[in-house]
Amino acid sequence: MATLLYRLGLLSARKPWAVIIAWLLLLGGVSGAAAAFRTPLSSTMTVEGLEFQQTLDTLKREIPDAAGGIGTVVFRTEAGRFTPAQQAAVAKAVTDWEALPQVADAIDPFATQKQLDEAQRKTADGQKQLDASESKLRAGEAELAKGQGQVDGAARLGLLKGQQLTDARAKLAASTKQLADGRAQLERGKRELALGQREVALTKDTRFVSADGTAAMTQVRFKDEIHSVSPEQRQQVTALEGQLAKTGVKTYFGKELIEDVSSVIGPGEIIGIVIAAIVLMVMLGTLVAAGLPLLMAIGGVALGTGATLALSKVVELNSVTPALGLMIGIAVGIDYALFIVNRHREQLKTGMGRTESIALAVGTAGNAVTFAGMTVFIALAALAVTGIGFLGTMGFAAAGTVACAVLINLTLLPALMSLAGHRMLPRRTWRKHGFNARGASLTDEHPRDAEHADRGWGAIVTRHPWPAIVAGLALVAFLAAPAAGLRLGLPDGGSEPQSSTGYQAYATIGEKFGEGANGPIVAVATLPAGLDELAAKDRQLDVAEALKLNSGLVSVMPAGLSKDGRTAVYQAIPKKGPADQATVDAVHQIREDAPFIKEVTGADVKVTGQTVANIDISQKLADALPPYLLIVVGLSLVLLLMVFRSVVVPLIATGGFLLSLAAAFGGVVAVYQEGTLGSIFGVTNPGAILSFLPILLIGVLFGLAMDYQMFLVSGMRESHVHGEDARRAVRTGFSHAAAVVTAAAIIMVSVFAGFVHAELTMIRPIGFGLALGVLIDAFLIRMTLTPAVMHLLGERAWWMPRWLDRIVPDVDVEGVKLVDKVQGHPHA
Repeated sequence: MATLLYRLGLLSARKPWAVIIAWLLLLGGVSGAAAAFRTPLSSTMTVEGLEFQQTLDTLKREIPDAAGGIGTVVFRTEAGRFTPAQQAAVAKAVTDWEALPQVADAIDPFATQKQLDEAQRKTADGQKQLDASESKLRAGEAELAKGQGQVDGAARLGLLKGQQLTDARAKLAASTKQLADGRAQLERGKRELALGQREVALTKDTRFVSADGTAAMTQVRFKDEIHSVSPEQRQQVTALEGQLAKTGVKTYFGKELIEDVSSVIGPGEIIGIVIAAIVLMVMLGTLVAAGLPLLMAIGGVALGTGATLALSKVVELNSVTPALGLMIGIAVGIDYALFIVNRHREQLKTGMGRTESIALAVGTAGNAVTFAGMTVFIALAALAVTGIGFLGTMGFAAAGTVACAVLINLTLLPALMSLAGHRMLPRRTWRKHGFNARGASLTDEHPRDAEHADRGWGAIVTRHPWPAIVAGLALVAFLAAPAAGLRLGLPDGGSEPQSSTGYQAYATIGEKFGEGANGPIVAVATLPAGLDELAAKDRQLDVAEALKLNSGLVSVMPAGLSKDGRTAVYQAIPKKGPADQATVDAVHQIREDAPFIKEVTGADVKVTGQTVANIDISQKLADALPPYLLIVVGLSLVLLLMVFRSVVVPLIATGGFLLSLAAAFGGVVAVYQEGTLGSIFGVTNPGAILSFLPILLIGVLFGLAMDYQMFLVSGMRESHVHGEDARRAVRTGFSHAAAVVTAAAIIMVSVFAGFVHAELTMIRPIGFGLALGVLIDAFLIRMTLTPAVMHLLGERAWWMPRWLDRIVPDVDVEGVKLVDKVQGHPHA
């Protein structure tokens, strides 16, 4: 591999314009494809085969009108209570929404609340009417009995004979039938009234207008699932905000209506890139050298993200997918370019020819970059083994962006370095090493930088290994402690910025209607066959009353019954918000109670809806976490065994990875779940952690941790292989790689930290977790604990059984054999 990459670098350096033109054509083609085939991204995460999805499919089939996506709209008045004019404006907005082709129906909150408020009075009036009808019917029945007796008596006495008797009895029969019909109608009325009274009792806590009259809430139901509604169609709903504002009504739209996933980069991300540029400029000293890593990162991300968006025509992409690719692509793109550029610069200082140096840098540092990229690629692509479709797609898209970053650094970077020529080093550096300002040699002897192995952080750590280990482990334990309370979920309106309309809608609903109104649970019951209309309604209410016994629910409202009377749907309002543990418990309780409900009512009850979907998906992801971690840890052990040809070093590396992972988890839980320092990180409503964040952290941090492990410890191995004492080799290898790894880590932390205040709130905890994880892994694990432990172990750190040494392939990540070959044949 090293020789192949050497030749590739040589070709790119000798024919730079051909390579540049080829890349421009490729980027142009991909950008055109992305523009032509891009489709709207989805903000919904679905997992086929889960119970909520199967229940939703049943609902779509049996009651299509009840299966569409719901957008929540909240109204607040500036007039104390809603005026008649404001109520009329809201009613007109509802009518306008219902006229939209994508909307199935919308609720007029004031008309609906009036119906609910009058329902109790209507049932009381209905009872009075039934009582009056009962009295009238009884009087008629008494009168009929009296008339029957009179006719029978007259017939016995012979007073009624022949046609007169026949007519009298016919008249009595007609009256009997009329009274029987009246009795049947009365009994039906009693049943209907009883059902109405039960329904009123169930819905008495349901409100669409707040008790103080200052807020109202409505639901706009679409014909399709919410993620299938285009941004343009959602904007047609939100466009009425101005119309309502003229009447003094403030309108807040739920997160599902206003979530904009079209922008994946914002001010925070740009600040991160600016910090990376400053670090590069300070380290490399020239604008040209500092600009190349940034240019490579942008090019790699443009290629990877463009290809991802182009594929959205045939593959449904989640809104996080391009943002994740962008985040990782920028970070690794800069880092990988930095390693190759740094190797080229170090070789130029020794007097090596520019073309030869470029080729050798690609063959050595580029070989290490290829291997490092492979580790990140494999870790991300391995997300497919979770069996979760959107997560596998996300992993492949991010892995593809990493592959693009590696490819562009192995081909376009050497071409640009060739054109940059002597500008890769500042003038003072050329002069310091015996060259003129343009890099021409002034002497046959070129000074080398003095060794600083006995100075700096590496020397301090290896002189005092035990204090370094104890302090490092104590800090990790402190950071990781909150991870024990990790709770997974998916974001809701409460995770939005406090000034956003999504958060205002969420907060107003919680304040005026109860937290649970933000996340209703949809229950679907399959009723027994053969029931008439009233029997089906009666059984529907039986199920509702059984569901209402759940202590985690505030109300259960019947929301629909299929034409055949076999499928009933309910909207259950939990006591707490959609991401609260109490709501999770309420959903589990419904499922646990389902056998009992079926035994009592004969109905099979299941749950669905967005709240249940979030719970089920989070559980699925939590279940996938241990096997995925096992795969990644096993992979790391095998890869590091081949790289370092040691049994102990892979164990140290993998153990360090688990420590940095625990610290990252702990930090995320502390900030985003417990709200620690929430004001700094924009966490207005702490809640459950994004359900797929742990798996992403494992995949990405594994790849990045192995990068730093490889660049630091491979230098130690190289020094040891060339004859240095094992403990001395730790310091020497550390001193060679510490500066570039430090710069790379600062850059990566800066880029990831830029996403902590991203436009897309879902990406924020991912950015925070990755930034903290890289910070801990690079500076605490790789640059403190690892050298301390390896110094303590000495020669034992490099132990490997002979039989294992014979069967493990030598991957030569650092390209040592290539260096020896090129030095032996300088014109190769």
